[in-house]
Amino acid sequence: MQKLTSGILVVDKPEGITSAGVVALVKRRIHADKVGHCGTLDPFASGVLVCCINQATRISRFFLHGDKSYEAVLRLGVETDTQDVTGKIVSASPVTVTEDAIRSAFDTLVGPVRQQPPVYSALKHEGVPLYKLARSGRPMQKPARDIVIHRLSVLAVDLPDVHFGVTCSGGTYVRTLAADLGRMLGCGAHLRKLVRTASGPFTLAQAAALAEIASLDGPPAEMGRMIEMNEALAFIPKQTADPRTAEKVRHGMPLTESDIRRPEPDGGSDWLRVVDPDDRLIAILAVKKENSGYNYCCVFN
Repeated sequence: MQKLTSGILVVDKPEGITSAGVVALVKRRIHADKVGHCGTLDPFASGVLVCCINQATRISRFFLHGDKSYEAVLRLGVETDTQDVTGKIVSASPVTVTEDAIRSAFDTLVGPVRQQPPVYSALKHEGVPLYKLARSGRPMQKPARDIVIHRLSVLAVDLPDVHFGVTCSGGTYVRTLAADLGRMLGCGAHLRKLVRTASGPFTLAQAAALAEIASLDGPPAEMGRMIEMNEALAFIPKQTADPRTAEKVRHGMPLTESDIRRPEPDGGSDWLRVVDPDDRLIAILAVKKENSGYNYCCVFN
């Protein structure tokens, strides 16, 4: 059987399956040695789930905390314990807000904000996921943390539902955003529907349907969906190593600026992508701040 090419496979996760379930199916159907995902998507949600295949699991760190974009539906007037449609109703109120009030509340939350992670989440306390503690009657509240809402726009108002789009920093809980909006509007709310349309540089347009993957029995090259690591990391500055230096890199030997030029100081990156003369990714280097050398992050064969 053809050896599986390492790379990124963007999956359009359907509703009703966990992110771990998607990873297990992908690994089984394409016969991969390793598969990991770059950011959990709740079972009730759908959309972009970025899967790293084989050697690409080593570069997942570069995508885990990237910005995310979503389209969602907010249901006003009903609060649930999980802040989404899967939870138990804890309060219900009449919805008498105006569209102007809704748009004003949305505008208020754009920019840097502090957000309290939900007690029903995959965050852990002493090694135990918070949702397991909450289900056992021992909810644990994590401290609020800083997030950034880059864009929060009302797409349509059809009370009690509000359709909206959001682009936010990694680690943002959109269902908590929905609950916060409900409290601001005085009627409570929960998240009824959530679709992730982008995760970092990856979009829904690149995604393969899970049914498409489930029909495979081997490497997904014929799908035309696998994204090469070099392409996926295009946002990291690139240096092409000559054959001598490429050999040094492949063996993890010390490197200096005489081997690899440092990126421009204003380039905004602490990382360097090294390719061989055939433009094949061979390493990711961390640029040392204190001197002219480099530390190895990943070396690829």
